[in-house]
Amino acid sequence: MAGVLKDKVAVVTGAAGSLGLTTARRFLAEGARVMLVDQDDAALGAAARDLPVSSVATMVADVSRAQDVQAYLEATVERWGPIDVLFSNAGNAGPIAAITDCPEEAFDRVWAVHVKGAFLNCKYGLPRMRDGGSIIITSSVAAFRGDPGAGAYITAKHAQIGLMRTVAKEAAPRRIRVNTIHPGPVHNRFQADIEAALSRVWGQDATAVFDQQIPLGRHADPEEVAAAVVYLASDASRYITGHTLVIDGGLSI
Repeated sequence: MAGVLKDKVAVVTGAAGSLGLTTARRFLAEGARVMLVDQDDAALGAAARDLPVSSVATMVADVSRAQDVQAYLEATVERWGPIDVLFSNAGNAGPIAAITDCPEEAFDRVWAVHVKGAFLNCKYGLPRMRDGGSIIITSSVAAFRGDPGAGAYITAKHAQIGLMRTVAKEAAPRRIRVNTIHPGPVHNRFQADIEAALSRVWGQDATAVFDQQIPLGRHADPEEVAAAVVYLASDASRYITGHTLVIDGGLSI
């Protein structure tokens, strides 16, 4: 698949995290120029340190703030021209608590990052995209589940599907595809923190529970998720839109 994104312009939010950075590296290896966006300034700088300066730019931003989203999208266009690939990947875990114990402000913050963040990327990204481009939103296998203690996160992940399907139809006349990816448990810090909290709520080792439920018997590697994102970003998926691509080792079947 060498060069399948040659000369494409891409934006990756949540770029300092495991999935964001792994995917950004794959985009670059396939010939893209990439704007890396994250709210963690130090982590973003560290992530970009060994990446090619000519093909990478960075911006610190909060994806739930319209002015921040417009700023990094406009900066991308000013640097390289219209956007071909928009990977809306920023996320937060939120509280692990029963609905009756979930703080309202914590629920609001999860919704703001996952749902409003994806909405703002689509709202302000589409006018800055080239026809025939691709929007990929990171959802989760949680979008098909109802695990106790994860109500804020699961609600937000369900909502992203509705947003994706609506935007997919609206963007179709411009041949812009819009899809969601749905990773199951992944070997990274984000998932480890979630599983540690779930273990306390469930009273058993959440990591072991998930591995027992996954037919392939293990968590995913970030590279395996990034490969799916590259596929959706490339012209190989030019007839795929409105799709929920599950990457969970069979967990949801």
